[in-house]
Amino acid sequence: MINILGIESSCDDTAAAVIQDGVLLSNIISSQKVHESYGGVVPELASRAHQQNIIPVVDEALKKAGISREELTAIAFTRGPGLMGSLLVGTSFAKGLSTALNIPMIDVNHLQAHVLAHFIKEDKDDDNQPSFPFLCLLVSGGNSQIIVVKSHKEMEIIGQTIDDAAGEAFDKCAKVMGLGYPGGPIVNKLANLGNPDKFKFNKPHIQGYDYSFSGLKTSFLYFLRDELKNDPDFIEKNKEDLCASLQKTIIDILMDKLRKAAKDLNIKEVAVAGGVSANSGLRDAFEDHAQRLGWKIHIPKFGYTTDNAAMVAISGHYKYLDNEFCPMDAAPFARVTV
Repeated sequence: MINILGIESSCDDTAAAVIQDGVLLSNIISSQKVHESYGGVVPELASRAHQQNIIPVVDEALKKAGISREELTAIAFTRGPGLMGSLLVGTSFAKGLSTALNIPMIDVNHLQAHVLAHFIKEDKDDDNQPSFPFLCLLVSGGNSQIIVVKSHKEMEIIGQTIDDAAGEAFDKCAKVMGLGYPGGPIVNKLANLGNPDKFKFNKPHIQGYDYSFSGLKTSFLYFLRDELKNDPDFIEKNKEDLCASLQKTIIDILMDKLRKAAKDLNIKEVAVAGGVSANSGLRDAFEDHAQRLGWKIHIPKFGYTTDNAAMVAISGHYKYLDNEFCPMDAAPFARVTV
């Protein structure tokens, strides 16, 4: 049996998972609450929390999987992109455990892992994985990309943000409204109670399949500034409608380019991945496109949308089958593309 231990520590979630012959046995995530009062992730605090959490998280993942350390075949870890201090904790732990157990290491690209989360099997009879080639919209706090997935290891970015990511737009606009951190889930919750057509915000005109969200953030900020001059309670009175209108605008921007790419490339199988794929409005938009355009869609379970180690372990599984291992002197990367 091929038992892969996956370790994820790219940002503020410490996670470990075990996959046996492609089937998930355990997936443990320890989230860090320390950042909430700062309105964003503090890198130094994140790396310290990873140091505290990684041993208990890995131990729990092994216990839940029902296997011992000695039964592990290889260790897969997130090498990048991410926060350097956080990545160093996971990388160093993987190196130490690899040396102690005398088993190979497998470095995993965090962005590719989000895409490959669609291949996680919770039982051996699960056959709902995408067929190649397919399009994947990868949307998170740091990335907004349209990717042509040709195989488990061959992926081509055909469109990406030229400035801010969609998740960042959600978080920054939520911060301007004083809604707290992380802003994306709060905006989504309030949007479900509001009118998405109440307010209109600017949409960028970017050629090709690329995205831009900086202009939307700026127009949203100026809109609020002008309205608050007339009514200091404007945000509180209209926060549901503001969130609904903002969410609709961001989703329209994402889906317009994805729809164009699917049509131009004649690809009907389309997936979504990354933290923003948990957004209910985006999920509804995918369901709508499936009905109207005949797309075969793939939407991850909520547990596989945010950073998790199951996606790292399944990525490691496929790399293990291809004998793609990582040298002991490999260093993590803060920035790297698919």
